[in-house]
Amino acid sequence: MFALALHGGAGTIARASLSPDAEREYRAALDAALHVGYSLLAQGGAAFDAVEATVRSLEDCPLFNAGRGAVFTHEGHHEMDAAIMQGHTRLAGAVAGVRQVQNPIRAARLVLEHTEHVLLAYPGADELAREHGLPLQPPEYFFTQHRFNQLQEALQEGRMRLDHSQARAAAPAPLEEPEKFVDNADPNWKKGTVGAVARDQYGHLAAATSTGGMTNKRYARIGDTPLIGAGTWADERCAISCTGHGEYFIRAVAAYDIACLMEYKGLSLEEACRVVVHDKLAPAGGEGGLIAVDAAGNVTLPFNSDGMYRASRVEGGAAQVAIYKE
Repeated sequence: MFALALHGGAGTIARASLSPDAEREYRAALDAALHVGYSLLAQGGAAFDAVEATVRSLEDCPLFNAGRGAVFTHEGHHEMDAAIMQGHTRLAGAVAGVRQVQNPIRAARLVLEHTEHVLLAYPGADELAREHGLPLQPPEYFFTQHRFNQLQEALQEGRMRLDHSQARAAAPAPLEEPEKFVDNADPNWKKGTVGAVARDQYGHLAAATSTGGMTNKRYARIGDTPLIGAGTWADERCAISCTGHGEYFIRAVAAYDIACLMEYKGLSLEEACRVVVHDKLAPAGGEGGLIAVDAAGNVTLPFNSDGMYRASRVEGGAAQVAIYKE
């Protein structure tokens, strides 16, 4: 049985915070990404290819904090992270802090397939992408007005203000600077991630995760996304992609902990995910969630926040797309 699940970030997502039009846009983007990956699996494609293609679709959508929709750092640019992992080989590739790669998940795959390493950081990761001909983009490709406004809001909260000229070069149009910006289309704007997990027709599992990091982040901060075992994991038992406050997921080694609970305690996928998300992360303040699939094609998408952009489909079943806590 083949299966696919994806997420577009978790956090404070209340029904009242999304307009009907915004909700339709999010659901359409989630459904489109699901269709991309599921179609590959249905045609006999590998889980590894399916999760990459699914994440690329989400990276290309400016609604999500990854790729084109990446948030701004404190200095007014973008630093993106991504990771991808094969379950049956346990090979993994990841990049951190890339600034020009159109699809960071493709750069992560390059690390896996064309180097002896697991994790490369900026500027080397961008250079690897350039050498292998991946599409690179100028700063204005990643610029979106609402992400810039979010940075302004974050800087105001810290009693600071980004010099407008620092981001002007990246803006394709005149920048707006409202006195108070509230982004109703993205209520969890300070952080966010996208990811996908899959089981293919051959029983192989794979996971992929990508993020633009945290709004107003400083000092080249890196979260859980590119750290194998923290935000991304795949082996013969399960494939996991996490989303939420990365520091907590790092300390919990959240993704790998699920695999350990399944191996050492014999827990089911659903029970292992519940323990990590609700019993370990939540009490410590680790808001967020994850998506997971096991070797039998079982899918679970737990979260301890108000909502998580998510979608899934199992062979022979209908597509499931959701945002709020049901």
